[in-house]
Amino acid sequence: MEPSHIHLIPKARRAEVRAALVKTFQSAAIDQIEILSGGLSGSAVLKIVVEDQPYVLKMHSSSEHEHSSSEGLISASEAGIAPRVYYWDPSSGIIITRFIESQPIRKAFPPEKLVSELAKTIRCVHALDCQIQGQDLRQMLDGTVNNFLHTKALTGPVTEECLTYYATIRQKYPWDDADKVFSQNEINPSNLLCDGNRLWLVDWDVAFLNDRYVDLATAANFFVQTEEQELEFMRVYFNGVVDEYKRARFYIMRQISRIVYSLKLVEVAARSKPEGQCIDQKMEGYTMKAFGKLMATGKISMTTHEGQLMFAKAQMNEAIRNMRSPRFVDSLNKL
Repeated sequence: MEPSHIHLIPKARRAEVRAALVKTFQSAAIDQIEILSGGLSGSAVLKIVVEDQPYVLKMHSSSEHEHSSSEGLISASEAGIAPRVYYWDPSSGIIITRFIESQPIRKAFPPEKLVSELAKTIRCVHALDCQIQGQDLRQMLDGTVNNFLHTKALTGPVTEECLTYYATIRQKYPWDDADKVFSQNEINPSNLLCDGNRLWLVDWDVAFLNDRYVDLATAANFFVQTEEQELEFMRVYFNGVVDEYKRARFYIMRQISRIVYSLKLVEVAARSKPEGQCIDQKMEGYTMKAFGKLMATGKISMTTHEGQLMFAKAQMNEAIRNMRSPRFVDSLNKL
């Protein structure tokens, strides 16, 4: 590691990183290093260049790698869903993988092609034979709601309405369904890469057995925009067998996913707000469409307090808009 690069690697991790480099490349020399952005994970993620070839170096924190497993990542890599893994040391939490030069997904694929490719990718994830156990979904959601209520960061009639709808969902949703599949659990734009020809999933830190509709709903909320796209997405995933129950369960989970994202991001925004500043309680006018336009033009960023709070409010408003609809009532009844 060159002196000009070494400051990007925490001093306490340098010996472990050096050992990983020597094990992988028979040398600790690195041509370039840069910090990669994306996600809300606490892991340090770097792009490194060794002998003119780019790789990703990820360093889990001690608390993260104590609870993480390589099984899902390795399986996904072997199946061609995740980038190739060159090095993984569970004792240090250091991993080196192939670097994907990602392109804008929506430029690489037209909307109909994108939802089809996404459904195929998720179907491949769910076919992996990994038995990693994780937190119970209902307990996790209850914890998210309780943490949100404890912070009192965002209050008012809109928040109350959202949580009232969630209480109704909580009573109706089939949480105890034994049909669990290995899930990535965070299929969002930060973790879905495109090399121009196909999709790759990265960041398998919270992958475990879960309700299949979690991955489907989370991904759909970012990439599936119309009813026609929704039908194509589900048709491809379920190999053409889509009944009313599946559509109802998918629709309800999409609202659950929106609620979870909104509550968690309010907490993140509360932590990132400037000292002495209060959380803006206004909810009117925040929509996913408006947020998307600001993101596309670079006028807002998810790395800022303003971007995090705007996205949280847009997600909550979108969930409420859907939960006020006749389809929401009909879907709950079908469950």
